[in-house]
Amino acid sequence: MSTSPSGPGPAPQAPGREPVGSRPEKRRAARDHATTTMTGLAAKVVLLGLVAGIAIWAAFPLVEAEKWVGLALLAATTAGLFYLYLTRRHVPAKYLVPGTLFLVAFQVFPVLYTASTAFTNFGDGHRGSKQDAIVAIQTASVKQVPGSAEYALTVATKGDPATGPLVFLVTDPATGTVSVGDADGLRRLGPDEVTVAPGGKVTAADGYTVLNFGQASARSQEITELVVPTAGGALRSSGLSRAYEGTAVRAYDAGCDCIRDSETGRTWAADESTGSFVAADGERLAQGWKVGVGLRNFTRVLTDENISGPFLGTLIWNFAFAIGSTGGTFILGTLVALALHSPRMRGTNLYRVLLILPYAMPSFAMLLIWRDMFNTDFGLINNLFGLSVNWFGQEWSARAAVLLVQLWLGYPYMFLVATGALQAIPRELTEASSVDGASPWQSFRSVTMPLLLIALSPLLISSFAYNFNNFNAIYLTTEGGPFPADNPSNGATDLLITYTYRLAFGGQGAEFGFAAAISLFIFTIVAVVSAVSFRRTRKQEEVYA
Repeated sequence: MSTSPSGPGPAPQAPGREPVGSRPEKRRAARDHATTTMTGLAAKVVLLGLVAGIAIWAAFPLVEAEKWVGLALLAATTAGLFYLYLTRRHVPAKYLVPGTLFLVAFQVFPVLYTASTAFTNFGDGHRGSKQDAIVAIQTASVKQVPGSAEYALTVATKGDPATGPLVFLVTDPATGTVSVGDADGLRRLGPDEVTVAPGGKVTAADGYTVLNFGQASARSQEITELVVPTAGGALRSSGLSRAYEGTAVRAYDAGCDCIRDSETGRTWAADESTGSFVAADGERLAQGWKVGVGLRNFTRVLTDENISGPFLGTLIWNFAFAIGSTGGTFILGTLVALALHSPRMRGTNLYRVLLILPYAMPSFAMLLIWRDMFNTDFGLINNLFGLSVNWFGQEWSARAAVLLVQLWLGYPYMFLVATGALQAIPRELTEASSVDGASPWQSFRSVTMPLLLIALSPLLISSFAYNFNNFNAIYLTTEGGPFPADNPSNGATDLLITYTYRLAFGGQGAEFGFAAAISLFIFTIVAVVSAVSFRRTRKQEEVYA
């Protein structure tokens, strides 16, 4: 028997056959591929089903409101998503589209909506259409007159008796029919939906929670203010067990485009430029409608002396607060990070845990605690140092107090980021500068600090933008005070954001349009400062690249 010249070896394979040992691996790979494919298909079905469900859910309100442009946009977006993810084409778009949609939904759209609101009079009393304002005026003027129909009344809610929306369950004494009413009008209920006691009072109704006497008494003010429009006027309560259908003494006259009061004879003409009904002597009815006002909100900031007077001073302090808060926390955080970065330092982990404690605590709770610590009579600061300073009663002491609080709350963040940046700087650079004869201060100023600023500049810019609009830091400590005697709307520690809040949402109701206009001022200021800072940062990066 002859043997191979090379000696014994593996048996020759038949042509076209694979090694037996490779088949299990291929089968496992095939199974893994099939599993991955099925998982991906299931995830695609679930996600596309979710998209279809959201689209259907959003379509009904659009159809009801006759928003055909929005409905068309919704349909086009849904169809585009289905086309994109049901085909094998456009692979890069499959990853870019979700991020783009979230960007539009959560950033671009809110900014555009805020900008559009700034050019309107949108706010309390000016939320809906002119027809909504007319209905509100007429229903609010309903009074009981001799011969007004009376009904047995039961007060109920949809949901929680303490907070749910109120409804009236009324029984017509003539026919015995029961209707449910709210601000949108009356709707008749079937006999099988309600239980009526002798005398006509409803004791139970499907889908509603009947209030007992105590629950109704707790919400008596809301019950008194609830007006249910009807064909002949409106329903209002008379106590907790009776309701009457009164007559509106103020009605809209289309001939003069005005509201007439049948009792006093006064008229209020429609002013389309302000969205209000205005009398000859300048009196305006509280109910109006939403209209575009052009640049009026912006010019009000610049021309109204009550607003523009303190606006500049508030803006200067706003810059001082943002720069002081950002700069102070950066300096303290960097110094602490440098101290713990030294190789001669021991127990650095324990120190780091202790130093970041302010950062780990809820800021709103700590702000309230600091407010009490600065109290003149029983505050820890005065008692500890034997002082009697009225910290929040004087302009400069209040400003120093809020800056000190921000320093304590903000330095741990700067300490953490500075620690990370220092660890990323090669020690060879500082060692090389020492070999060249540089002192530790020269090495820090010429090597460490420039590299730190390159790494931390974006964070410093974002911290400045955050502190420029730091509403909680002011409102939870000083509430903007102290206030001068001649201007209770603008305090010494007010930022633009707290000043805007007080102007737009003060005692005269919410003015969303005006608040949006000032928000655009603030946005422009922060955007310009950030753009200039980023440009200087890029130049610095080019120098040290």
